[in-house]
Amino acid sequence: MRRMGMIVVLALAASSELLAQDTTGRGGRGGRGRGGPPIPATGEALARTRDLVEFEMMTWPEVKRAINELGKTTAIVYNGGTEQRGPQNVNGGHTLMAREMAKAVALKLGNAIAAPILAYSPAGTSAEMPGSIGISAALYKAVNMEIAEQLLRQGFKNVMIMGDNGGGQAQLGEAAKELDAKYAPEGKHVYHIPDAYFAAREEFAKYLVKEGLPCASHAGLNDTANMVYLGSDKGWVRMELLPTAVGNYVPCPGQPVDSVAAARPRVNNGINGDARKASREIGKVIFDIKVNLAVKQIQGLIAAQAK
Repeated sequence: MRRMGMIVVLALAASSELLAQDTTGRGGRGGRGRGGPPIPATGEALARTRDLVEFEMMTWPEVKRAINELGKTTAIVYNGGTEQRGPQNVNGGHTLMAREMAKAVALKLGNAIAAPILAYSPAGTSAEMPGSIGISAALYKAVNMEIAEQLLRQGFKNVMIMGDNGGGQAQLGEAAKELDAKYAPEGKHVYHIPDAYFAAREEFAKYLVKEGLPCASHAGLNDTANMVYLGSDKGWVRMELLPTAVGNYVPCPGQPVDSVAAARPRVNNGINGDARKASREIGKVIFDIKVNLAVKQIQGLIAAQAK
């Protein structure tokens, strides 16, 4: 009996020693995950995190290194939105697409970090067709100005403001102009990047005309194909509804009006245009157009600073 008591004491002592060495609360797994010594939580960034470009997925030492050591002094402020996108697309489409766009633009630039996406933009709402949550144009402008100024205070030299929604583009332009005038004397700049929206829509419309595809605006082929490309495997698009995803007729720029389509009764389903031919291939076309035009405009603005 005395021998059994001694065994119990020794077992408890060994267990206490293991717990004393465990700083993670996970049963003896140290900071390296295999019982090794924990990595000190200093202000140093881990070597394996050098290629991160999403602000919200970085730690503060990683952001600091990106700005001061890696030359990533451009911040991308991409605005999304929460808005009904027809029966076939989820309401967060603007935000979901904007997140992928911001990351792609930052990666292609090579000297940029993408800030978290703002999920609200100027938009109306209704009980008849719920799904939209908007904010006023004034608040939209003010929020973007505050975000841009905070990024400048952290060390970024250039802030690029853009949006995935047509509504609010004027306010983004005003915000960028006012902030640039304020900070340019300090060698810091804030720019609006409208080409990611307006120029991209124009170029994609030319592609649609060339391919004989139906033109569209809200929740039509443009939006739906982009969402199919970026997130059909993530549930962004109800793919089984695509065969019936047609709404109000939208004519192509510079093309004769389709009198038959234009004569159809208006459909109150949130779709302006015809999304039935949306595909990953078409979605990649519009996505690449948006990314390339945004990068081109940003690079041009930064290059002009040296002149």
